[in-house]
Amino acid sequence: MKIVILDSGYKSYKFEKELFEGNGFELKIHPSYKGEKAEKMEFAKDAQGILVRHTQIDEEFLSKMKNMKAVVRYGVGYDNVDVKACTKFGVKVANVQGYANQSVSDHALALMFSCTRALWNTKKQITQKFAAPPVEDIFELHDKTLGIIGLGRIGSELSKKAAPLFKQIIASDPYKPESHFKQLSVQKVTLNESLKISDVISVNCNLTDETLHILNTATFSKMVKKPVIINTSRGETIDEKALLQALNSGIIHSAGLDVYENEPTTVAQKELINHPRTICTGHYAWYSDYAAIELQKRAAQNLFNFLTGKEVEDCLN
Repeated sequence: MKIVILDSGYKSYKFEKELFEGNGFELKIHPSYKGEKAEKMEFAKDAQGILVRHTQIDEEFLSKMKNMKAVVRYGVGYDNVDVKACTKFGVKVANVQGYANQSVSDHALALMFSCTRALWNTKKQITQKFAAPPVEDIFELHDKTLGIIGLGRIGSELSKKAAPLFKQIIASDPYKPESHFKQLSVQKVTLNESLKISDVISVNCNLTDETLHILNTATFSKMVKKPVIINTSRGETIDEKALLQALNSGIIHSAGLDVYENEPTTVAQKELINHPRTICTGHYAWYSDYAAIELQKRAAQNLFNFLTGKEVEDCLN
């Protein structure tokens, strides 16, 4: 059986090689992270299993696969994998859930502190406003409300870490039962309620048709407390044009971003990235020395289990 790793770029594939080649599989690793979809399809056409990062796995891709049995995405999000199409073609799909709960929630907190403490241009403050704040609206968290959009694994972990820092933690997630909120001591609210009363808003939901541009011109207009916006989920959950307008008009305090609508970012996003009230990092919230290893091991193990008839807890179909 042949295994293909598309979208390469990790420092090492030692674990994958040991797992698959050590058990009689042939393993092929595509030499580049980016590349044309058609070329990736040609590279993978004989594979029984694929490990993927960003390549679109859709009906067009699947129609060219002769022996495909399973696809596993390195990561939690799987918006580039059409699960319905995979099911139609008899292909099992899994992601890697929970591997980065700690690292992403840590990163969200780091972005929160960076924004509320105005750490977006520290060198300018040292040279031009030493001993004076760079802006006047630096605020403390102890009497403030944190609103979390999406109370899944990462959102839940964030709520635990943020509880001692904020006066109140609220969250909107229509798919989680009341008992989940109570267990975390988080107040369940609607999205509109969260927009109105939150001082800091953290986006931690999956990207779906429902959450695409969940923060947009209309939702920004409902924010009355000039909140900080944090996004460590998926870039497409926020309309970047609307976000930039909200920053420029003072509707929001600032934004801490690790994900973007276009990745890698383009010249068209330069104004947002260089805005005086944004803290921007390049989609590495998922990373820690532990999480990086855990991600690769579990993705490979999920694919191996699919192909050897074992149970896969992260199975999506």
